[in-house]
Amino acid sequence: MEVLKSIISNNYIEFIIGLSIIVVFLIFFVIITQYKTNKLRKKYYNIVSGIDGINIEDLLIGINKDINDLSRDINLIDQNINEIETKLSFAIRRTGFIRYNAFDDVGSQLSFSIALLDDYKNGFVVTSIYGRENTVSYGKPIKNGTSNIPLSAEEIIALDRAIRGEYSHNI
Repeated sequence: MEVLKSIISNNYIEFIIGLSIIVVFLIFFVIITQYKTNKLRKKYYNIVSGIDGINIEDLLIGINKDINDLSRDINLIDQNINEIETKLSFAIRRTGFIRYNAFDDVGSQLSFSIALLDDYKNGFVVTSIYGRENTVSYGKPIKNGTSNIPLSAEEIIALDRAIRGEYSHNI
């Protein structure tokens, strides 16, 4: 112990300078730590701002529940969309239309044929033939893009336009 006292008494200025440098470094590290703590505190308050008396764990649990509910809702919406797309494939989505003069003595292209089909090329063709004394309308069923009843040239054009997805009212 005497040896230690003699070393300190002989070199007390070096010890004081060394301890002063260590104190300065410690003060510097305390300032940096305080700065980082304040920065984290601000981030925390930004996260929970407007929420009185809630802890972060409850907040995260609530957010996780909301995310799970949203995921479930998205899955339900996807199922509904798939059902609607299936139903729409049977709806009339393809049309073909043609206007023409059925008789040479009647102008203005007042006769027409229209083909209305679903995605599976099923549907019908409606034809209206305009004459000076009367007008006749009739329909023919279409299954898989063909009819078991013979089609006129205009009906074939309307059907072809519907199958190709074209819509035109002039030949």
